[in-house]
Amino acid sequence: MTHSYAASRELVAGVDSSTQSTKVELRDASTGELVATGSAPHPPVAPPVSEQDPRAWWSALVSAFRAARAEAPAGRVTAISVGAQCHGLVVLDGAGDPVRPAKLWNDTTSAPQMTELLERIGRDVYVRRTGTLSTAAFTISKLAWLARHEPQSLARTRSVLLPHDYLTFRLTGEHVTDRSDASGTGYFDATNGRYLPEFLAHVDGDRDWEPMLPRVAGPNEPVGEVQRAALDELGIDGPVVVGPGGGDQHAAALGLGLETGDVAYSFGTSGVVSALSREPVFDLSGDVDGVADMTGGFLPISSTLNAAKVTDAFARILGVGHTELDRLAMAAPTDRNGPVLAAYLDGERTPNLPNAVGILGGIRTDSTREEIARAAYEGVVLGLVAAHRAIEREGVDTSRDVIVLGGGARSTAYPQLLADMLRRPVLRTDADEATARGAAVQAAAVASARTVSEIRSRWAPRRSVAAEPRDVARDPQAAYAATAAIRSLDAS
Repeated sequence: MTHSYAASRELVAGVDSSTQSTKVELRDASTGELVATGSAPHPPVAPPVSEQDPRAWWSALVSAFRAARAEAPAGRVTAISVGAQCHGLVVLDGAGDPVRPAKLWNDTTSAPQMTELLERIGRDVYVRRTGTLSTAAFTISKLAWLARHEPQSLARTRSVLLPHDYLTFRLTGEHVTDRSDASGTGYFDATNGRYLPEFLAHVDGDRDWEPMLPRVAGPNEPVGEVQRAALDELGIDGPVVVGPGGGDQHAAALGLGLETGDVAYSFGTSGVVSALSREPVFDLSGDVDGVADMTGGFLPISSTLNAAKVTDAFARILGVGHTELDRLAMAAPTDRNGPVLAAYLDGERTPNLPNAVGILGGIRTDSTREEIARAAYEGVVLGLVAAHRAIEREGVDTSRDVIVLGGGARSTAYPQLLADMLRRPVLRTDADEATARGAAVQAAAVASARTVSEIRSRWAPRRSVAAEPRDVARDPQAAYAATAAIRSLDAS
């Protein structure tokens, strides 16, 4: 009986293709129960030049999928969706082969071209049309870099895709994207659902751009089926329907079961704060990206470059492991103000300070290792709290739950210092891989003809309290003083 059930069980696959690796989750199509996982690494990158061969992502997807399938050989995979790193530029020739390696979101070599584009189009116009004040992370800047530095590559280009689009293309043969990822290109108007070829004309005015861009599918729309060659590589039988996919943070919002009023803090190598909005957001300061979500609404996001890598650096500087650094930070006295860190170690994205460095201030002769460790964590938290405030400033409701995720959220110090700063409880979920889980949510929706929102709510992971705010005498807000100093340094 058990064997018969397992053999007839329908599964859906969710893919998370990040900068570092591809992860695949197989989940029960009815209940959302996690059945199997697999992962495979991507080639390492070293910004400011950050490039990868898109074909390596496909190889990693195949390896990760086969690893997951080996854990769950029974059951039929009925649907698959891909969440992936945003903004990266994939250019294909007429045969569907990459013209050159993909430029990733953290490749900053296109910063001069983005500055020129903003000057030509106008900053306010840019925000009001796209919802974002694009930076070097955005796809349009990378196209402008290509036009300037490799015009021969642009001349060979017939299709312009994002990382998740490329993997969907390898699965289906279709050039298709979704609102969430398209809204991070710098040339898509998510409010009105249209590309902005007039913006791309500033990259190359002689090119007919629209035929080169992928179709934008609806959030609940199947975009095709896995082709025979791809089925053979994955080691499965068809038919397997494919969802439109989405950006990694957008898929993570689905995986977390994020609802209106919730706010999510992601403590990865970089940091992200996000919340849901029914209405579009247009932040003229550029601190908040008013991008679309994967349900038909919007997901205002504010991103920082410096998050868990800051505590990685301080663990190395202090000569301790991450567990010991966490212990030191939690042992710092709460009855006095100590050193504070403006945590812009490698420049910053929010606020936009590309040339900034970190400043550790407030050191005294009686300062302790514990206080230095706390400053490292607290500096990251302060940057993300400032991002949270920027989202609130745009009228977005964040009054419900505060949820932490990412590798840094597994520490004690990050959730605790965040709870202290916000004076609110901080929660975790039992979703270890929120992006892959969110992609599986979409896959289940397109396989069942239900909406993504319905599956998101039904599959929402359990939440538990990670930290309650402590009654501390010290004033953690004092750390904000250091950020004013770093702004003036960047101006030089």
